[in-house]
Amino acid sequence: MFESRHRYQVPATLACLLGTALCGAAWAQEIAPRILSFEDARATLEQVSDALAAADANVRGKTDLAEASQSLRMPEVSLDVRQMQFQKSLSLPLGSLAPVAAEFGIPSPLQFRERDWRLRPLLTTVLPIYSGGKIPAAQAAAAAAVRQASAERDQESQSQVLQLVQVYFGQQLAEQALQARRDVRDGLQSHVDHAEKLEREGFATKAQRLQAEVARDSAEREYQHARSDLDTISTTLANLLRSDRPIATTTPLFVISTSPGRMETFLQDALSLHPQILRLQAMGEQASAGVKVQQATLKPQLFAFGQYDLHREDALITDSDWAFGIGLRYTFLSGSNRPRQIAAAREQLFQAEAGLREARNQITIGVNKAYNDLESARQQYLLLDSSIELSRESLRLQELAFREGQVTSLDVIDAQLRLGGTMVERARAAYEYDVSLARLLEISGQVDRYHDYFRQADKVLKQ
Repeated sequence: MFESRHRYQVPATLACLLGTALCGAAWAQEIAPRILSFEDARATLEQVSDALAAADANVRGKTDLAEASQSLRMPEVSLDVRQMQFQKSLSLPLGSLAPVAAEFGIPSPLQFRERDWRLRPLLTTVLPIYSGGKIPAAQAAAAAAVRQASAERDQESQSQVLQLVQVYFGQQLAEQALQARRDVRDGLQSHVDHAEKLEREGFATKAQRLQAEVARDSAEREYQHARSDLDTISTTLANLLRSDRPIATTTPLFVISTSPGRMETFLQDALSLHPQILRLQAMGEQASAGVKVQQATLKPQLFAFGQYDLHREDALITDSDWAFGIGLRYTFLSGSNRPRQIAAAREQLFQAEAGLREARNQITIGVNKAYNDLESARQQYLLLDSSIELSRESLRLQELAFREGQVTSLDVIDAQLRLGGTMVERARAAYEYDVSLARLLEISGQVDRYHDYFRQADKVLKQ
């Protein structure tokens, strides 16, 4: 029963994976690929990335707000138009004229009452003179918000480039692995053919021929797995670049055999150029401005004002035709609990400062790790690079010795697998080098220099 269930479940999964791989392979065969170097792919990513488009929109929005804050010291002109019904009662004592008025039947005091509709258009201008520091603090906060948005945009851009490096050179690695697996499979197929021939001639046993066939079948499975990996990474790269066609990568895996420079230099650059540092610094500036804005609520506000009646013929007797002057506003008591608001703003400033210190510590750790990973990958590549020729020569000698009957089939198989494994490991070491280099440049805030390092490469893995 267990074997029956296993027989029905596993093929369904394999069929799904095989179907995906075949669809990807068919897609790649039917549609001509789009040939892109890494720099071309990066330029394309800059144009099509929705994350970068959102970050750009955020920068533009913050820039508009910063420009708007520059006019906070400009006068504010408003028009207040009221169509109103009113009633006015007036009592006018006659004083010494009361006896005379009484003779004519006029009571004292005189009582007047008017009820009417009036149009009251008033043009008012207010010009801030002293805001207690609120206006410059708001302007500083708006400018810092632009720097924060720009840093976030740069951080997103560098993150996107790092992802592109992983996928772009991941496709190169998958192609290298596929080629190595193909060579191993074809080499073992050739070994099977030689084993069959020698078996017919009586120079090899059936067991040796079966060993060669088992190894060949295992190599075929590895080859098919490598094909599936390539289809998956190719689809990922096409989706990342929003392409309806597969991408043919032309920039090969590369390694610089010498050290990229001193780790201390990268650390200094990281602590001054990394977008996260710039972002948190801008947030700290905004928090500092927020403290000043809250402190301004405890200070008086001084302003100039002017008012002009646009319909004086319909004015009330108590309304002025025009007026101008200087005003002072000071809030003695407020329900917003201004001291607590100031304390909250200070806590936000402390939070930003603590976050900046933590970011510097994490970036220091990240630079150390990325640098060590880069050096490790470089050394691994150089060691494996020197082993390739030895593995090729060993395979050639084992094949000759097998034909002469001096070694077994397993010796040839081991030599073939050793060469294929070394080729794949060398390609993987180059890939790890390229990704670690991108991480090191990203965390030090200079991922734009990635292509400069590629031009310095003296070890290139071409197809």
